Amino acid sequence: MGSARVVRRSRESTVAVSVRAARGESPRIDVSLPEPFVAHLIETFAAWARLDLKLRGTGDLDHHLVEDAALTLGRAIRTALGTAPRLRVGDALVPMDDALVQVALDLADRPHCEISGEFPALVDHFLRSLATEARWTLHVRALAGHDPHHVSEAAAKALALAFRTAAQPARAHRSRKGAPQWSVEPGW
Repeated sequence: MGSARVVRRSRESTVAVSVRAARGESPRIDVSLPEPFVAHLIETFAAWARLDLKLRGTGDLDHHLVEDAALTLGRAIRTALGTAPRLRVGDALVPMDDALVQVALDLADRPHCEISGEFPALVDHFLRSLATEARWTLHVRALAGHDPHHVSEAAAKALALAFRTAAQPARAHRSRKGAPQWSVEPGW
């Protein structure tokens, strides 16, 4: 995994993300968002995924800022992964006190997100936005849990573990179609 710095600016928010694979067992994580719970989940994801991460975000409403932070983080991770072959698929099952969450992830460049179980609205929105911009197929299932904090944190940990597996280098692209080739050209 390489590194990436992505900045997203709009009238609603400004978010800057720098990401790379951690150098060693202790990732360097620095997240600054006015929404502390989502900041905590991003820090948890980075720590368990072993990513060095710097994220700065300011915005008008929590909803806008959380969405834009997820989109920027997704773009940064996708950029840092590059086009090298990856194992591509990973899954994890994580307990946390009363919570039990299962995540399955495919880095397939086919954005789709299915979430089942009770998650706070901002967490649900964050996961969907992250999967969309990272271009992941993501399934998150809360199998047990009544404390939204525990369920959400277990999801962040499970996503990180699934990502660590899926992002591992592979000898070849794992698709019968091969690696997709994109070109962007002026229309008409």
